[in-house]
Amino acid sequence: MAEQLSRTIKMIGSLDEKAMDEARARQDMLTKPQGSLGRLEELSIQLAGIQAKPIPQIKNKAVITMAGDHGVVAEGVGNFPQEVTAQMVLNFLRGGAGINVLSDQVDARIIVVDMGVAGELNADARLLSRKVAPATQNMTAGPAMTTEQAIEAIEAGIEIVNEEAGKGLDIVGTGDMGIGNTTASSAICSVITGRPVAEVTGRGTGIDDQQLAHKVEVINRTLAVNKPDAKQPLDVLVKVGGFEIGGLAGVMLGAASHRIPVVIDGFISGAAALIATALAPDSRDFLIAAHVSAEAGHRLLLKYLELEPLLDLRMRLGEGTGAALGIGLSESAARLLAEMATFAEAEVSERSEDS
Repeated sequence: MAEQLSRTIKMIGSLDEKAMDEARARQDMLTKPQGSLGRLEELSIQLAGIQAKPIPQIKNKAVITMAGDHGVVAEGVGNFPQEVTAQMVLNFLRGGAGINVLSDQVDARIIVVDMGVAGELNADARLLSRKVAPATQNMTAGPAMTTEQAIEAIEAGIEIVNEEAGKGLDIVGTGDMGIGNTTASSAICSVITGRPVAEVTGRGTGIDDQQLAHKVEVINRTLAVNKPDAKQPLDVLVKVGGFEIGGLAGVMLGAASHRIPVVIDGFISGAAALIATALAPDSRDFLIAAHVSAEAGHRLLLKYLELEPLLDLRMRLGEGTGAALGIGLSESAARLLAEMATFAEAEVSERSEDS
C-alpha cells in the first residue's frame, strides 16, 4: 500500500466518548422533553464524537464533487452519451446545476474535480484537475484500472481534503458525476456486500426493463471476467471501480484522519464508502448518510454499512445534492446543541420526578 494512503489510515482514530457523553448530558438539560429532537440529537452527539468537542461547530462547509468517465459505457448501459460528463462539469463551473443551488443555500463551497473525464477540459481556476486517465477501461474486457491508478485516485482525494482542511473545514460532503458510474457502483456493491447483481442494480439515468436486464448481464459478465476479491478493497476498485469513486474514498479517509465529519450523498458515494470502510473500518464512524436514493442497491448498501439515512426523498441525481441537504441538517443539529437554553438558563421548570 502506498505511503500516503497507509499513513492516512493509521491516523484515523475512534469517536471521542468523553465529548459524546458531555454532548448527551447537555441535550438532556436543554429546554425540551428528552429525545424530542430525535435524529438531530443523535447527530449532534455523533458530531461531538467526531470533532472531539462537547459542542461541535459547523461553520466552514464544502462539497467535493468528483467527475470521471467509464469505459463500460461502450456496452450501452445507459441513456446518455459519455460527452454529458464533461458538459455537466462545465455546468457545475457556471453555477447552473442542482448542486450549485443547494450548496449555495447551505453556504458550502464547491470543489469540482476532474478525476478522469474523457477528453480535455479547458483550464479553469474553478476546476481542480487530478485526472488519472481519460476514463477507465471497459471492465467487461479486464480491469477498469491498474493498481497504481487506483492508489493515485485515492491519494488525490486525501490530498484534496488535506488542502481544504488547511483553509478551514468543519464538515465535507461528497458528490459525483460520471456517465456509467451506477454500473461500476452496482458491481462494487455486489462484490463487497455479497448480494446478487440483479438485487443491487438500478435504472441509473432512467433505463427501461430491457436495458436494465442488459445492464445486469454486463455486470455479471464483468465479475466473471475480473473475479474481484471482496476481501481486498483495492482489488475491487481496480477491477470494477471508477476514478471518481476512488477519489471519493480518499476524501472519506482523509477527512476521518482530520476528525472531519463526511456527509455522503447517494449510491456512488455509497460505493466509495464501501471501499473506504473496507480499507479502514474505523472511518465508518465519521460518515453521515444524507439520504437513501431511488437506486435499487442504495438501501442495501447503507444497511450493510449500518448507516441510517437522514432523508428519503426518492432522489437519484448525485452531484452531492443529497449531501448538501445533509450538511444543512448537520449544522442545525450542532446549532441546536450549542444555542438552545438549558432549563436553568431559561428558568424553566424541569420534568417532575413524580409525573
